Amino acid sequence: MNGEFVKIGSLDTFPAGSKKKVRVSDEDVLVANLSGKIYVIGDTCTHRSCSLSDGEIEDSTVICPCHHGRFDIATGKVVGPPPKIDTATYEVQLQGSDVLVKKRLPF
Repeated sequence: MNGEFVKIGSLDTFPAGSKKKVRVSDEDVLVANLSGKIYVIGDTCTHRSCSLSDGEIEDSTVICPCHHGRFDIATGKVVGPPPKIDTATYEVQLQGSDVLVKKRLPF
């Protein structure tokens, strides 16, 4: 992704309470709809590269299915080990019923 917003689907593709892996350019992302708000983070766990979309979501935390590391779905920050490195986050923009994302640059 080169800093441009990219369409990843329509709102009805991501119903409330859902999580789904989506390919954006050359990256897999986890798209989660929590209480009607869309969040997008990198899908690959920074510990052992497991797919976070195969994990469970509790409140606003996604739990890696491999070693149970936890990431905040809104910020991508590690909130439970074993991962030590945060995952990427994406800015979400709605245009009508289209969901668009753009990768946030690290600080």
